[in-house]
Amino acid sequence: MSSQTRQTVVCVVGTRPEAIKMAPVIRALRASSWARCRVIFTAQHRDLVAPVFEFFGVQPDVDLDVMRPGQSLADLSNRLLASLHDSLRREDPDFVLAQGDTTTVLAAALASYMLSAPFGHIEAGLRTHRLDSPFPEEANRVAVSHLSDLHFAPTTAARENLLHEGIERASIHVTGNTGIDALHLAARRDSPLGATLDPDKRLILVTVHRRENQGEPLRRICESVRAIHERFEDVEILWPVHPNPAIGPVVAEIVGGLPRVRLVEPLSYGSFVTAMKRSALILSDSGGIQEEATALRKPVLVLRQVSERDEAVRCGVARLVGHDPATIVAETSRLLGDAADGRPLAQAESPFGDGRAASRIVSIVKKSLTPVRSKAVRA
Repeated sequence: MSSQTRQTVVCVVGTRPEAIKMAPVIRALRASSWARCRVIFTAQHRDLVAPVFEFFGVQPDVDLDVMRPGQSLADLSNRLLASLHDSLRREDPDFVLAQGDTTTVLAAALASYMLSAPFGHIEAGLRTHRLDSPFPEEANRVAVSHLSDLHFAPTTAARENLLHEGIERASIHVTGNTGIDALHLAARRDSPLGATLDPDKRLILVTVHRRENQGEPLRRICESVRAIHERFEDVEILWPVHPNPAIGPVVAEIVGGLPRVRLVEPLSYGSFVTAMKRSALILSDSGGIQEEATALRKPVLVLRQVSERDEAVRCGVARLVGHDPATIVAETSRLLGDAADGRPLAQAESPFGDGRAASRIVSIVKKSLTPVRSKAVRA
């Protein structure tokens, strides 16, 4: 197919998780004969995204550079919407794709709607059914669902959530999660961790970044990690500390001096996958890690009160522990101290896909755009 008849698909990326989960889709579009793939990067996470793009061999075509020191959520939202509206108008896309639930995704969906550009939501239908948790992600994902033309749901449960909200059945496609596609690509390599770990000790991997866990919840999580360190002498803890200034100082204050706790800068995606593969247990408030740990058959304790990945909890591959130290320590002790109890978590099958979600999504987008539509007709 000539470049003149290729159809323009714009992929919008803002944060590290979006870059990871959009990379397989971007690669599939760029390998196709029918699509002209353009990548708009809002730079909501600049330093964290650059290594992800490099790892997957993806480079953005447009950099909006929206972040400003100390800007409020309202300021960020305004800047994203205005910048994406202008950029999409220049690109004149046949289709727009974005993944997840960040402010970048909401702005992309709204800008596409304003320009009458068809919009596809990847990882559609995740819900906690509480607009305040996570904030603002739950409200973002609900709004995006009502602005989207195609919904790429990772699981049947996500599809049911959309149907319950009145989304048209024909517009919903269960594809699996593109994060599993990315994980399969990364797991083939063994990337260096950048930290010296004792091979004779069991590794616990810890990550915390969510807004609702800042402040007192983070202090309680840190106290839990300190207690786990004291209880299990054969455990080493690796904690890549999120760059948010509300997180690092608290973590350093409470667990920074412990001899078997390794506080490190955020790991590259490849290195993080290696750390997950080596770990005996993961403690995290990340949604994506719930999916990845499940696919790697690694037990994960979820440091949240609710989760939009309820499939992992229901099938027994993850456990919600919140930020209560007694609960976190008790569940960690159960998994580390009782191999029989830990085995169901590690051996359960992943409900999040088979690693072929990106190819399904690209095929569905192509079908939705056939036959080729003239730009003059659209105008």
